[in-house]
Amino acid sequence: MEDSYKTIKEKIVSEGYYTEKRSKFLAFAHHVETVDEVKEIIKQYRKKYYDARHVCYAYMLGSDRLEFRANDDGEPSSTAGKPILGQINSLELTNILIIVVRYYGGVNLGTSGLIVAYREAAADALAHAEIEERLVEEIVSYSFTYPMMNDVMRIVKDMEPRIVSQQFDNTCEIKLAIRKSMAEQLRERLKKLSF
Repeated sequence: MEDSYKTIKEKIVSEGYYTEKRSKFLAFAHHVETVDEVKEIIKQYRKKYYDARHVCYAYMLGSDRLEFRANDDGEPSSTAGKPILGQINSLELTNILIIVVRYYGGVNLGTSGLIVAYREAAADALAHAEIEERLVEEIVSYSFTYPMMNDVMRIVKDMEPRIVSQQFDNTCEIKLAIRKSMAEQLRERLKKLSF
């Protein structure tokens, strides 16, 4: 079971550039989490680069990398979105959107020229991105009595889950986020405390 994935750092837009026969290709790689976020960013680029001939893009979402889309925005079929998506796939990235804005230089590049241009622009943006590995986490909630606190905290110290929330009263509650592959083990160890 895969419980980690690769993406690019949040809040940093990495840029790439490629030029061929006076056509300019400006590439931008964004960390994204949802389709709505993707749509909003694309809308902003279409507005900002309103004078560009094409705003092509590809995105991949989810730790399982099953939600994706490639868009040629008027370029010949599969000459823009697919090569951009190919770069995302070559690095096995997810939760990423790459937009390539094309300013037409007056000379047709042909399908193979377009494929190379979009691929290279996307690759350049990724070359400037900071790639990081993230864990697919599962949330484990546990309720216990106050006297059990030391035992619970010993397991937390031992297994190193991330504490999402904790409430200590007569009945204590703790919410822990842990790597998916270790969630069952954490549940088992906490369950043993109750007996």
